[in-house]
Amino acid sequence: MAKLDDAEISKIHHGKGHRARLRGRLLNGGGDTLLDHELVEYLLAIAIPRRDTKPLAKELIETFGGLSALLTADGQSIQKVPGMGETSAAAIKIVQAAALRLISEPIREQPILTSWQALLDYLRADMAHLVHERVRVLHLNSKNRLIRDELVSEGSIDQAAIYTREVIKRALELGSAAIILVHNHPSGDSAPSRQDIAITKDICDAGRKLGIAVHDHIIIGKDGHTSFRSKGLI
Repeated sequence: MAKLDDAEISKIHHGKGHRARLRGRLLNGGGDTLLDHELVEYLLAIAIPRRDTKPLAKELIETFGGLSALLTADGQSIQKVPGMGETSAAAIKIVQAAALRLISEPIREQPILTSWQALLDYLRADMAHLVHERVRVLHLNSKNRLIRDELVSEGSIDQAAIYTREVIKRALELGSAAIILVHNHPSGDSAPSRQDIAITKDICDAGRKLGIAVHDHIIIGKDGHTSFRSKGLI
């Protein structure tokens, strides 16, 4: 086995000391004591223990444009950054998975209409920074509890298909009393398009005939969200 030279040993020892200081700040002062790149740096240090991960953490933040965008990026895109592999990319994605599980708990345990802000927080955390458009349908029972959260379409950078017949057919299969439509705008602007408004009207009309209510259509963007019901579009 090749021996490490003095410079390499010094770097390893310095790295251990730096990580110990980050760990101390995290445990004693909480996550607010660490900058975004320091959170990523410490996370990567667990996945890549023998490497100075500070430069890589800063590069990831810069490449994706922020911590939220990094956490919501797909694993393949993260692995394209030099120095990242499956293990380190998985470390990033497990944080997002844990965060979404935590945020979604009120949604899964309470009627959605009484935990509306929690729903919006969950959707923004999951979808605001996606680079492709996704359409989801939240299926609710008669007590407005979540039955199923389904991804129904994933499209190009600015378009995903949604079909009225397929949405209503699935609602009937699940016995849904109501649904909430959700999609994101990768452009960042959550304002609805004419197509968004037209398809929502079609789904509302079809659902009404079969006793399936459409509580809302929510568009998620980096600028925030738009609720069709709040805008008087439903």
